[in-house]
Amino acid sequence: MPKQRFAYSGLAGLLTLLVMLFAPPALAQENTAASGEPAYGTLADLLENESSRNALIEELRGLEAARAGDAAAADEKTTEPAPVEGAPPPEQIAAEAPSGQRPEQVSFARRMAATTGHMLSNVGDQFTALGVALGGIFGVDAAEADTGGMASVDSQALGAAAINLAILVIATFVVFFILRAIAKPSFRALSGWALRGSEKFAMLRTVVAVAVAAFVDVVVVALAYLAGGAVSSALVNNVDADATRLALFLNAFLVVELFKAGLRMLFSSGYEGLRLVPVGADQAGYCNRFLANLAGFIGYGMLVLVPVLNFNLSPSLGSAVGTIIMLLALIYAAIVILKKRTVVRDRLFARAEQTSGPGRVLMRLLGRLWHVLALAYAFLVFAVTVINPDTALPFVASATLLTVVYAGVGMLVSVILTQLIGKEIRFSERLNHSMPRLQSRVNTYVPTGLKVIRAMILILVVVLSLDAWEVYDLAAWYATEAGVSVVSAIVDILLILLVAAAVWIGLASLLEHKFSPREGADPAAAARAETLLGLFHTALAIALIIMTTMIVLSEIGIDIAPLIAGAGVLGLAIGFGAQKLVQDVITGVFIQLENAINTGDFVSAGGNSGTVERVGIRSVAMRDLSGTYHIVPFSAVGAVSNYTREFGNHVGEYGIAYRESIDDAITQLEAAFEELKEGPMKDNILAPMTVAGVTALADSSVNIRVVIKASPGMQWAVGRAYNRLVKKYFDQAGIEIPFPHTTLYFGEDKDGKAPPAYIKVLNDDRVVDTQDGKGNDPAG
Repeated sequence: MPKQRFAYSGLAGLLTLLVMLFAPPALAQENTAASGEPAYGTLADLLENESSRNALIEELRGLEAARAGDAAAADEKTTEPAPVEGAPPPEQIAAEAPSGQRPEQVSFARRMAATTGHMLSNVGDQFTALGVALGGIFGVDAAEADTGGMASVDSQALGAAAINLAILVIATFVVFFILRAIAKPSFRALSGWALRGSEKFAMLRTVVAVAVAAFVDVVVVALAYLAGGAVSSALVNNVDADATRLALFLNAFLVVELFKAGLRMLFSSGYEGLRLVPVGADQAGYCNRFLANLAGFIGYGMLVLVPVLNFNLSPSLGSAVGTIIMLLALIYAAIVILKKRTVVRDRLFARAEQTSGPGRVLMRLLGRLWHVLALAYAFLVFAVTVINPDTALPFVASATLLTVVYAGVGMLVSVILTQLIGKEIRFSERLNHSMPRLQSRVNTYVPTGLKVIRAMILILVVVLSLDAWEVYDLAAWYATEAGVSVVSAIVDILLILLVAAAVWIGLASLLEHKFSPREGADPAAAARAETLLGLFHTALAIALIIMTTMIVLSEIGIDIAPLIAGAGVLGLAIGFGAQKLVQDVITGVFIQLENAINTGDFVSAGGNSGTVERVGIRSVAMRDLSGTYHIVPFSAVGAVSNYTREFGNHVGEYGIAYRESIDDAITQLEAAFEELKEGPMKDNILAPMTVAGVTALADSSVNIRVVIKASPGMQWAVGRAYNRLVKKYFDQAGIEIPFPHTTLYFGEDKDGKAPPAYIKVLNDDRVVDTQDGKGNDPAG
């Protein structure tokens, strides 16, 4: 694994040493510095080289086109679009355009074709220059091959320079590896500390450990850089080495190793606790090696090899070698991306299954297209390097670095928030007892708030990334009045929503604390509490929503004065046009405050009786014994009769015949009650039976009243059971329960005598003559 890790870095170092062997300082520049006169030989070499001559011609034509464009803009008061970075000059596009068209009138397809052709031409020119330069290096006659203005090769001087550079490289890396070995125990200790402790603060500990480890890693790189600087100073002072060449390597070492230190923060393969990206050790090691190889190969090649070639031999040769370096990096990156295409896709699909909503769709789409995006980005870097490496490549590198930093910080903050507040929040038993819904409410709003924060982080990352790629100038926009007002409005709206959520949670919890039934409360109290909670929750929610909406509209610049005036007019209209509705609400509030109706009560209200199933803000719903569902507005409730409060009485009226003994009847009533107390209804009887006495001497009966105190709502069941027992005991004692009688009147004559009535009563197969009272046997 170490051999693979430093393969490309070693290749870059080997190429650097080869260049040093054949790259003495430029003689033209030495002659200029010595004589103080213009370097006419250098200018002649520049004009003699075809590539540099064409570049100079294009530059002069570009200046002329710019001057002509400025004059035209002054006359026509129009602006032309800025040229594409690395694109061919406008006069070239105009020359290739149809007759009569200005450069800005050329179609986009033609401009893209011209840019692509320019890039391919540059690649061809660079490879041609590379062949010419190599021919000059290996002794091809100058008459047969144009060396591109290269100075003659001083093998002896270049050999000494290569030895000096090799000493610096070896000394710097030896110090670096020794310091890394010394720092390993601290890395191991930090990783162990990050893996210990509660899971809730795992990511926070990881961030702290990674920050400390990164600091140690940066210190190691800085110390190695300083050690290399000391060696470089010794070589310059003692053996008269070229300080510029040595400084190129040290600067490249600092940049590349700091980049690798950043990679170790993300993909630490040897220390699990110091790895920010949630992947396995094998995947982390592979990613680390891949990116470190690219960084070493491109970094040392472009920061050491190419500058030396440009300065000491030929700009064409340096440009060609830079193209080869980027081409090899592109091929290597493409091979790795295509090789890992399926693996990464499957992992993204698996991650998508763990999410829901739009995130799942985005993860699956990214899984299908990630390799296309990666290849496009790699080709983009290669293209801008070929077209214009001096300006485009640093821009792409800085924009990419900023994008990675923004995305990494955003993901890190999101993960930390998830681990800190994404778990279920638990309160003490005492708090849950006094505010039973607080825990569930907090565990509902906190994940929702976390999703909002994640969305805001994603939006912020996208905005900053687009600014890094100079799609727009975020700083300039924020400096304007509109930018300040928009950012201020967004911050104010978030604070308003946060305060509104906190107020809702606090006031709703206080209402629950006030109206929640205490332990051991009867069902009626619990029902009343649920009714009042629903009523006040609805009112509180409506008030908060209206107030929050008004404040938010005010923050985004909408004048809410007309809305408030309109709401006042609407309220007045409702007050006049919906008097019944207002009466319903007000009456319902007072009925609830007086605890007149609760869910589950059997009441009579508004001409209907039944069991209450729902008590709302303006009506009560109940179901009668036949199953009919009644909704009674509170404005129609003149009086409420509640049959299920505290207790209920069974009031029974029992009639006996006039010939029966009242005392015997009362004795039987009490005996029936004694049996009732021992039966299934014993738990519903709250007090001994009260015998009120004779209440009426009716037409055919003597009425005796009894009162039995029963549980609320059970008085009817107790009465039915007692009626059965009364009938049973009266029958056993022979006490007659009167029923309606009919008297037949046949009239009287003038003497006061009634005519005889001949009635035959059939009884036991005997015919009785009521006139003489004798029975005649029909069989006789």
